[in-house]
Amino acid sequence: MTTIIGIAGALRRGSYNAALLAAAAELAPEIQIATIRGIPLYDGDVEAEQGIPQVVAELKDRIAAADGVLIATPEYNNSMPGVLKNAIDWMSRPAKDIPRVWGDKAVVMIGATPGPGGTRLSQTAWLPVLRTLGTRPYFGRSLYVANAAQVFDAEGRLVDEKVRKVLGDLVAGFVKFAATR
Repeated sequence: MTTIIGIAGALRRGSYNAALLAAAAELAPEIQIATIRGIPLYDGDVEAEQGIPQVVAELKDRIAAADGVLIATPEYNNSMPGVLKNAIDWMSRPAKDIPRVWGDKAVVMIGATPGPGGTRLSQTAWLPVLRTLGTRPYFGRSLYVANAAQVFDAEGRLVDEKVRKVLGDLVAGFVKFAATR
């Protein structure tokens, strides 16, 4: 069976991106949700003195074993969120480990924001990072959820059927794409 690791790029309880990721996991049993919570700020001195933190090593191993990664990225100040970039930076250490974890890994980005612009700028900002890591991005469908407060209810459930349909189509296409390694 195909395995997809899903990561939300926000730490906030009530995150629209965590809710979007949860909705994706409801639509596809292949998606296993992981977290970036607990990953410290990257510090080369810490890496040199203590090695890779256990929380990072475990997430790297899960990604390395998976067929693909679905990332629900917020958009902060018209770009990628720092906590998610920090997690990816840790997971690219040591550099010799990049091919094992990320090399030719199927990756897709989705995102939700309370503003009117969706997450187009954030998802675009990720492209050079994904290229540098040697991933295999999925471009079959896109999902940039704008005005997220109208798309999710107070409990974080996806209530917009149009968004649910696009998400379902995207996830189904991505699972097939990830399985064709």
